[in-house]
Amino acid sequence: MTFKPSKSFFAGLAVGLVLAIAIGGLRARPSAEEQPDHPPPRPAMTVTAVTPQRAELPLRFAANGNVAAWQEASIGTEAGGLRLAEVRVNVGDAVRAGQVLAVFDDATVRADLAQARAALAEAEAAAAEASANAERARAVQAEANGALSAQLVAQYLTAEQTTHARIEAARATLAARELRVAQARVLAPDSGVISARNATVGAVPGGGVELFRMIRQGRLEWRGEVTAAELERIRAGAQVALSAADGTRIAGTVRMIAPTVDPQTRAALVYVDLPAEGAALLKAGMFVRGEFDLGSATALILPQQAVVVREAFSYVFRLGDDGRVAQIKVSTGRREGGQVEIIDGLPADARVVVDGAGFLNDGDLVQVVDSSVMNAPAAGEAAR
Repeated sequence: MTFKPSKSFFAGLAVGLVLAIAIGGLRARPSAEEQPDHPPPRPAMTVTAVTPQRAELPLRFAANGNVAAWQEASIGTEAGGLRLAEVRVNVGDAVRAGQVLAVFDDATVRADLAQARAALAEAEAAAAEASANAERARAVQAEANGALSAQLVAQYLTAEQTTHARIEAARATLAARELRVAQARVLAPDSGVISARNATVGAVPGGGVELFRMIRQGRLEWRGEVTAAELERIRAGAQVALSAADGTRIAGTVRMIAPTVDPQTRAALVYVDLPAEGAALLKAGMFVRGEFDLGSATALILPQQAVVVREAFSYVFRLGDDGRVAQIKVSTGRREGGQVEIIDGLPADARVVVDGAGFLNDGDLVQVVDSSVMNAPAAGEAAR
C-alpha cells in the first residue's frame, strides 16, 4: 500500500522545523553573565599638550612710510647771462664741499674785471695828486697867512676827499667784478650726492635757475606714518627696524615726531634717521615698512601650532579631565620666535593641545603623550 502524505502532515512538519530552529537559537545565545562588556571608545588621535607660560615678549608695532633725503640742497647760479661751458658731475655722483660742479664761460666778466682794476688804479693816482695839492695848500697857509685864499684851500681839501671816495667806489666795483668771476664756477655748498641735474652745456640760464639738486651729506631718513593712538607710544631715540627689498634689516633711530597730524589722513609723521650703510640699500622715494621697538612686556604665551585659525577666528583645544577637548575662542596678540601671545579667552592653568590641534574638532577624545614620543622617529627609520 502506497503512503500519500496529506496537507496536515506537511503543516505539522513545517511547524516542527520552526520550533527546532528557535530552540537551537536559544541554546546558542549566551547568558547575561557570559556576554562580553561593551568596548570603550577609541581616541580620535594622539596629541601633546602644554600649559600656557609667562614670558617677556618685545613690544613692537609696524608702520609704512617713504624714504626721503634728510635735507636737499638746490644748487643754482647768480651769474645770469653767461654760457655754460662745462658740466663736471652727473646724477648719483658723490661730491665734497667746495668741489667745482660746473663752469661758465667767463671771458666777458674777466674783461670787466680788468676794466675795474684799471679804474681803481686811475682813482688811486688822482687821489695821490689831490693829496699832494692839499698838503701844499696846508703848508702855505700855515707859513704865509693869506698867501692862498680860503676858497682855494677849501677846493684842494675837497678834491682830496673826493678822490678818496672815488677810490672806495672803484674798489667796490672791483670786488663786484671779482665776485662775478667767482660765480662763473658753480661749487658744491656741502658734501653729498647729486640727485638731479638740469645743467646743459651751451645753455645760457638766467640768475637763480636751479642747475643741480643734492642730498646733503648723503643722509636719508624714513618718514613713517602712524596714527594718533600709536603716536603716544613713540619717543625720540626709539629704535626702528626697516626691511630693504632684499630682506636686509636696517636699524634706524627716531629723530623727531611731527608736531601736527594730517587732518585728511589723521596720520602723523615720525622722522627716523638711517645709518650711512642704509643709503646703499634704500633710495629716496622708496615705500618701506618699519617696526618700532618699544621695549618688552610680560605675556601669556602658547606655541604657535596650538592656535588654530578657522573662519578668521583663533581657537585652542583645551583638554578636559575625561580626555575630551573643548574648542575655545581666544584673542591673540604678539608673535615672536614661534610663540603666540594669548590676550583673552584662556585660563592660565588650562592644558592645551599642541601637536595635532589642527585636526581636532570640539568634543574629540584624544590620547595625550609626551612631545618627545611624538617627535621620535619610527623603528624602521631609526634602523636606516
